[in-house]
Formats: sequence, structure tokens, C-alpha cells
Amino acid sequence: MKKNAQVIIIPTPGIGNLVPAVEFAHHLIHREHRLSATVLVIPIPHRPQVTAYVNARAATTEVQFLHLPPVDLPTPDQFQTSLGFVSVLIEKHKAHVKDIMADLVSSTQPDSVPLAGLFIDMFCTPMIDVAGEIGVPCYLFFASPASFLGFMLHLPTLHAQLATDSDTELTIPSFANSVPVQVVFPTGLLNTNEDRYTWFLHYALRYRETKGIIVNTFLELEHYALDSISSASDIPPVYPVGPVLDLHGPARWDLMNLSLEKNIIQWLDLQPAKAVVFLCFGSMGSLSGAQVREIAKGLERAGYRFLWSLREPPKTKLELPSDYANLNLEEILPDGFLKRTAEIGLVCGWVPQVSILSHEAIGGFVSHCGWNSILESLWYGVPTATWPIYAEQQMNAFEMVMELGLAVEIKLDYWVGSDLVLSEQVERGVRLLMDGDGDGDGEVRRKVKEMREMSRVAVEENGSSYVSLGNLIDKLLATI
Repeated sequence: MKKNAQVIIIPTPGIGNLVPAVEFAHHLIHREHRLSATVLVIPIPHRPQVTAYVNARAATTEVQFLHLPPVDLPTPDQFQTSLGFVSVLIEKHKAHVKDIMADLVSSTQPDSVPLAGLFIDMFCTPMIDVAGEIGVPCYLFFASPASFLGFMLHLPTLHAQLATDSDTELTIPSFANSVPVQVVFPTGLLNTNEDRYTWFLHYALRYRETKGIIVNTFLELEHYALDSISSASDIPPVYPVGPVLDLHGPARWDLMNLSLEKNIIQWLDLQPAKAVVFLCFGSMGSLSGAQVREIAKGLERAGYRFLWSLREPPKTKLELPSDYANLNLEEILPDGFLKRTAEIGLVCGWVPQVSILSHEAIGGFVSHCGWNSILESLWYGVPTATWPIYAEQQMNAFEMVMELGLAVEIKLDYWVGSDLVLSEQVERGVRLLMDGDGDGDGEVRRKVKEMREMSRVAVEENGSSYVSLGNLIDKLLATI
């Protein structure tokens, strides 16, 4: 079928941003066959899994991928943090993106189709300028929750307030409860000697310039946050289209991962239903040796079966965590821990998270509270215990525990470098997660089961997200 229009999608070059953006493109073109989609891939060092994912996904979807040419990497005087590095890197690609879009708009090829829209993610706002110069509508694809979108839209107001007020509780329109400042701004984010806060403020100021905001959430999950955003007169139209998930997971990326998945799933197959607590802190998450030992002590004292994805901290700010070698793993854990827990626990490195969460043996998930992970756990009805580490995860954890009652708390405001979470706290959180109010079926577990069904209904025909995606598609096709 000849396509009537095409869209371009530009995600930040990290797995947490790339995967939902690609899946969103997949949803668009499968819902509306007159649309085609191209994802522009920004090259970045120390991210081999990005290339592996793109290569594998390109073979399984009609979404097209175009790798942008390399640019000179940001120099140390241009950034202080990894976010600063990525932000400067994206800015350097504006000329390449402009050339590609200009060529598409002016193409005289017989099979060319109009460009209906440019979709950028939350860190790619420099491309708003490019879209404006070319005359193409620009939309924001927001892969984080609506609650955090509301925070970002409110950040310029908070910025002025924080300059004159040192309140420990902040009022944010997308949260029903006041939010502790330690949750909103964990240690380091307000550090004026670093660039993270400056970049967040820069992005927040530009979101209103887009023609619409697509959010990876669904009305039944975040109705309060979505209502608060939609009621503001100066906010572009908001389209909740989630949950947008890669339900195959990264195990499909290469043969090594397939082999690892097989071994882990075979171990899970031997465990009783709902008996295993799963600990995983995301593709960028790692913990200090001292913190790892506290977790081990807490797990051993709790006595539940466990599957623990344990990864070694990166050696530089631009690298990602890596798997421990066997020798290093023995050294980082308490003496004899692996032997004592051999019959009830499995400690490993990389794990196929989606495959694990879907397994009937999993009874609870100790998570860093990345939004992709939260949506996956809700999709499979697995209750979560919160252990945020970076980005907006502290606010995600607060929303899950305090706003929605869909998780139990181990920690809400943890940040790498903060005080240790002691073994007693780990033990208590794991017990609460796995046994609820003592009968194994507590209030949180009941609510998560209900939300599991709601998440699936939302994306089915006539569901809230299905209708919202249809409205977006109508708007795209109406502009060509």
C-alpha cells in the first residue's frame, strides 16, 4: 500500500529512551497503514547495546532506522555530567537533522510522501528549531510518567520559588500530595557546580512550543496527573497512548543474551509460583560495595527465594554498569553468601527483565522505578518495592507509593552517594512486598492485579489509549 505520510522520530541515544520511542513508531504504523516512520539514531560512545538493539529491531519491524553521521564529541569543558554530555551531543546533530528533513520535504521522487510530523523525546528539544525552520509540526514523545511531565512543565515556576523559599515540601499540580524536596531534587540535582539542573530547566521551558505531547501512560493509571496538565490553558494537547512496551525484551538482541535467558528461565521453572523476589536496577543502575552487602544481608535474613541482577559500577561517568566477573562477585558479597543461599537464590549480571516479570514464579520486584520497568511490572501484575537511583525515579517511586498505592517503600529518595539503606530496611521491605499484610495478598497486590487488567483494556479497541492514539493520527493526517 502506498503511504500517504511519514513521520520522523528522534530519541535520546539510550536504551531507556530508544526502546519506547521505537515501540511508539511501531504502534503508529500498525494502527495507520498510510503512515511510515523513520527513527534517527544518534551515535554515542560506550553504548554498544544501542547498536545491537537497533540492528535486531530493524529486522522485526517496518520502522526504518537511519544512523546520523558522527560529530566531534563534546569536550570536557562543555559538560560536567553524563546528561550534559548527551545534551551537547544532541545539539551538535541539528545540522544533520535539518539536512535530512529538508531533503524529505523537497523530494521530487515519485514514491515520496509528505512529512506529517517530527517526534522528539524529552532531551531532544533543540530539534524544535529544526522543525520550525523546515515548516514541519513538532511533537514531544514523553517516555516518563504524566506526573513527571507535570513537574517539568511546572519547573520554571518552582525555579523562581526555590530562589526565595527553602520549603521542605513542594506543591506540584500533577501530584495530589505535597512532595518532599528530597524526592523532587535528590542530592546533586540542585548543585550549581554541575549542569544537570540547568539542562532540565532548559528542556522544561521548551515543551510548550510543541504541537502536542504524547505520554507513555494511560488514563486509568494517571488520571489525576493527566487532568491537571490538560486543564492548563497554555499546554499543547496531551495524548496518553500507553502502556507502550517492548514485550519481547532485549533477549532478542543477540545470541549471548538468548543463552543467558535460557539459563535464568530454567532456574525460575524450578521455583514455586509467586515465590521469588526479583531485584533489578536498570541498564544504568549500580550500587556501591557497601550497599550490595547490606542488600545481601537483608535478603538472607528475609529468607525468600530471590533472583538478583547485580552489576558493577561504571569506571567513568560516560560508561554503563557491567557484569561482575565471578571472582569479583565473590569479593563484593558477604563471606559465604553465595554458598548459604545457593538453594534459594540466583545472583547474575544482565537479565531479560520482561521475560522474568512474565514468569509465574515471580512474586515481587525490587526496582529502580524507571518508568519502563514500572509499566512492565503493572502489565504482568507484579507488585513493586521502590529503590530509585537516578533521573526522575524518586518521583516515580513517590507516585507509586504515596499517590497510587501500587508499590511498597524500601526507599523513596535514595541517590547514589546517599546514606546506606541498611539490611533491616531491606528485610522489612522484602517481607512487606512478598507477604503483604501477612496473608500474602495485601492491598498493594490487589491494586496491582486490578491495574494489570486496566493496562490491557486501555490499548484494546475503544480503550482510552487506543482512542487517544487515533486522535493523534487524525491530527497528523489532517496537516498534510
